[in-house]
Amino acid sequence: MNIKSHFTFNKQQRSGIFLLLLLIVSLLCVYWFVDFSEEDTFDTSSLEIVSMQKELDSLRLVEMENRKPKKYPFNPNFITDYKGYTHGMSNEEIDRLLKYRKEGKWINSAADFKKVTGVSDSLLNELSPFFKFPDWVANPKPKNNFKDYKSEKGFSEKTFSQKIDLNKATEEQLQQVSGIGEALSKRIVAYREKLGGFSDDIQLYSVYGLDASVVQRTLNLFTVKTSKHISKINVNIASASDISTIPSISFEMAKKIWEYRRLREKINSIQELEKIEGMTERKLQLIQLYLSVE
Repeated sequence: MNIKSHFTFNKQQRSGIFLLLLLIVSLLCVYWFVDFSEEDTFDTSSLEIVSMQKELDSLRLVEMENRKPKKYPFNPNFITDYKGYTHGMSNEEIDRLLKYRKEGKWINSAADFKKVTGVSDSLLNELSPFFKFPDWVANPKPKNNFKDYKSEKGFSEKTFSQKIDLNKATEEQLQQVSGIGEALSKRIVAYREKLGGFSDDIQLYSVYGLDASVVQRTLNLFTVKTSKHISKINVNIASASDISTIPSISFEMAKKIWEYRRLREKINSIQELEKIEGMTERKLQLIQLYLSVE
């Protein structure tokens, strides 16, 4: 039986094999020598793309800034360990400040803060815009020189027993004082009734229209002998609204007192309030009747 060899092809088959090999070689050449990668037609250098990229970068920076802890104005005299750490101060710098404060000394400027703590200029420049000192430090008030009415020529001071009780004085008796007429005497009595009775001579200065010199002459003839009891307010827990209930104390002054206490965290003596801008000696004496330190 004759078996035909597998490698014996006729002319037609050989032509087919040749075409197949030619096709394979052609495809291999195309694969190796032709770049099939797509050309990037997105032009990142165009003005529109550059502008959009800048806007995205700006929004990213804003978002990063918003995520940072916010800083609020603060009095550097009351920096705690934690607050100092969050503001970038080292333990040594914080300890120097705390030691300085324990000696009863105060930081009154950015220069004082640097001198005491030894912080770097860069950190000082970062923190100092947030320093908030009381008004009496930032804007010290000039001392008032009150005239002592007792030194006036011809003055003769009466003793306590010789004076009339201001809470029992009649309008006619008050009119004996030079400078007090019918209108002012009525106003004094009306203010006394509003208070429920005077507690201290200093309250007479709060009567509207009563000149200080007239008050001084009045207090040489009259004084509070039967004073009204006043329930005092603890200044260390009082709100500005509470303090504004004090007669003759405006809400603006009450707010200054509250802010002064908040900045120092605690007031140890009512006398400290004399450092507040706009605080007078007489006003402080009046406040002492209504405020306490606990």
